[in-house]
Amino acid sequence: MSERLLPWLLVGLACLAGPAQAELWGFVDGAGVAHFATRQMDARFLPVMGRVQAMRVPGKLDGAPSLVTWLDIAPEVKAVQPWVREAARAHGLDPDLLKAVIAVESGYQRDAVSPRGAVGLMQITPETASRYANAAEAARLREPRINIETGARMLADLLRRFGRIDTALAAWNAGEGTVRRAGNRMPDIDETRAHVHLVLELYWALLQRSQPAHAQYIKHHG
Repeated sequence: MSERLLPWLLVGLACLAGPAQAELWGFVDGAGVAHFATRQMDARFLPVMGRVQAMRVPGKLDGAPSLVTWLDIAPEVKAVQPWVREAARAHGLDPDLLKAVIAVESGYQRDAVSPRGAVGLMQITPETASRYANAAEAARLREPRINIETGARMLADLLRRFGRIDTALAAWNAGEGTVRRAGNRMPDIDETRAHVHLVLELYWALLQRSQPAHAQYIKHHG
């Protein structure tokens, strides 16, 4: 993990403490697609955080790995990891943070398009592309490498501007202006709060697997 990122993560994870902490539920369907929610939407959703439980793919007899493990082994995730690491190095980010953002934004569906016109793995809007991508990149924004690079530029910029990982993620979801009007704090918007909780919970789970020394430090001092 980038040493520059650790203080931001310590502050960001603090927002997960206490009775208001959001839960992360999920399952992997028969097509291998991961689904996330902040509550148990139906019987297929099982808790991802806390005690990570084995999940079963509907229609199969063998137990599927946990959702976090799925992120480690799924072909669509592994296929883009070189670009995730490349963008993380270029912009001083932790690859696991980018990995968590992509999982929550698109579930690693590279052709995902939102009702608001956000596209690709990191759900980049035309407005974001006009600010963080050049004309040639903006024309190819659906390509995973360009999409990830553009998203990494934006996230790194938001971290520099706000100095806190939770606030930066809130600005990612709700817009910088909304966060500024909230006094550079988390705005009182349920969707934004849920988004930030999801990313941070999943990021924490990934850190526990990939970088246990940092995870233990955060656990005991965060």
